[in-house]
This record gives sequence, C-alpha cells and structure tokens, in this order.
Amino acid sequence: MSGLNRSRASGRFLATLGALCCVIGMGAGPAQADEYPSKPITVVVGFPPGGSNDMVARILAPKLGEILGVPVVILNKVGSNALIGTEYVVKSPPDGYTITLGSASPLAISPATYAKMPFDPLKDLTGITTVAQTPEMLSVNASVPAKNLQELIALSKTRRVTIASSGNGGLPHLAIELLRGVASPGDVVHVPYKGAGPALADVVGGHVDGILVDISPQLPLVKEGRLRAIAVTNTQRAVLLPDTPTSVEQGAPNLLAFNWFAIMGPPNLPKPIVDKLYAALVKVTQSPDVIESWRKIGVEPFIQPSPQAFRTFMQRETESWGKIAKASGAKAD
Repeated sequence: MSGLNRSRASGRFLATLGALCCVIGMGAGPAQADEYPSKPITVVVGFPPGGSNDMVARILAPKLGEILGVPVVILNKVGSNALIGTEYVVKSPPDGYTITLGSASPLAISPATYAKMPFDPLKDLTGITTVAQTPEMLSVNASVPAKNLQELIALSKTRRVTIASSGNGGLPHLAIELLRGVASPGDVVHVPYKGAGPALADVVGGHVDGILVDISPQLPLVKEGRLRAIAVTNTQRAVLLPDTPTSVEQGAPNLLAFNWFAIMGPPNLPKPIVDKLYAALVKVTQSPDVIESWRKIGVEPFIQPSPQAFRTFMQRETESWGKIAKASGAKAD
C-alpha cells in the first residue's frame, strides 16, 4: 500500500473511531442520569441541631432515601446564618449527591442584609422546590407580665423588652424589626443568637424576655409552661396552638412572617437529576407519616408546581423581604 493510500485508510479509521466515540458519548449522559442515585445523598443544613431547619430535614431524609433507594444523611455545617453551609453546596460537584435544605433566611433575606454575599442564591444554586412551611411565633418567659401582644407592647413603653432571634439578618430578625415598628415608641431590643437552641435556652433561663422564631422549636417549651405564647405571626392560628391568637387578630396586621424550607443543589445540576429529585420530593410531601410528623412540630407541607415555579417564588420572596430589610435598616454584619 502506498503512503497516500495508508494515509487515506488511517484517516477513514480515525473518522470512524471519532464517530463511534460520539455515539458512545451521546448515550452516556442518559445512562448516567438513569443510574442516579447510586450512592448516599448528603443534605446540608446550615443551622444547628434542634432548630426548625434541622427538624424538618431529619423528618424528610428517611422518606426521601426510601423513595430514591439510597441513604440520605444530614450534615450540619453551621455559621453566618446558614451561609457557610449553603456556600459548601454551591461549591460541590453538580452530581446531585450534595444538596441543601435551606430556608427564607439564607436564600431570600441574606442578599439584603449582608454587605457582601459569598454567592447569589438565584444564580449560584439550582432550585428544586419548597417542601414545607411554618409561621413565626412570639413567646416570652413565663415570668414576663404580659399575656398578649398588646400587653407586651404596653410593657415596652415602661421598660426595655428584649427579644431573641436565631441570628442577625435572618427572617426572625426582620420579624422583630416588624414588631419594633408595631411597638414604637416602645423600647424593644433585638438580641441575636447563633441558632434557635441557644436563644431558647436563654429565654427559658430568664436572661432574655422573649423570642421570635419558628413555631417548631418553641412548641415543647410552650406546652410545658416554660414559655408563654403571645402571638402567631400569621393570618390563621396554628393547629397545635388553637388558643394562641394571631398577630392580625391582635391589631398588628403588618406583623406577618412565615418561614419556608426548600431543597436546592449546586449550580448547573443536570435537568434529569433535578426532575428525579423533584418527583421524589413531591412523594415525600404527600406521605401521611411525614405530614403527621411535621404537623407535630407545627410544620405543613408546601410544594411548588415545578422547579420553574419555585424560581419565580424565590424571586418574589427576595424582592419582598429586600424591601422590608431596606426599610428597617436591618443588617447581618
């Protein structure tokens, strides 16, 4: 065979090999998507154990694992109002094995309360869906001489009233700013903690007058009589606390705040993986045992019609809480 013929034969061989590789490559993507998941999935929670994010995640994880056929484990990476844990997910490989259960504070409020964000929640995360929601609740130490919201406001006009939150710049912080507006010119002071657990400990211990965070971590203490529930910051009373009036009922229609919990992944998470996670999460939120467990801690299922609808929801929440943060001047740092 001449050199020219050998060259042509070699060229044909390389072209055929290249075409074969393309065919194999084209088939690899769907095959990999079909294989997901094939190992444990980690759900990162940016708040400490004992808070509502952690409680919601630990009820969700076993059922999600059952549906997907792999273990789902919780990893608490705490700090900076959940920004540390969320950034960890942002920097994780987009393979669906590291996701986060976030909430309104790090995902929709922090962009307005932090001078510099390590990531953009709308651009640097792949949204899948919300899974649950719960209103905030205002409670006080049992020794505080106030039985309702109006009495607490009146008390703030005679002395300083200290209200704890789970951290600077989050939803509870902004809810307290709304309370300060309602109580003006009363003296209501925000006292930030690193998580709901430490905040509750100090309220029960009498070091702080009250607390305004999600219902979930407060429920046991209210039922034990160690805290007195003052108001649920919603338009409807909580099912588990039917005798606790809402802020609206008590003449404070602007004191409204509810928290939502959502599953998000790293940027560029492939659509087949997003769709598989979304379908599994829909099943989780429809599970009677999950619903029952969530309701015991004051949480209700809250699913979006699609991942695209969740993005629209996130945009609205970011805009709405951004306006409240700007008006109050609340800052996280």
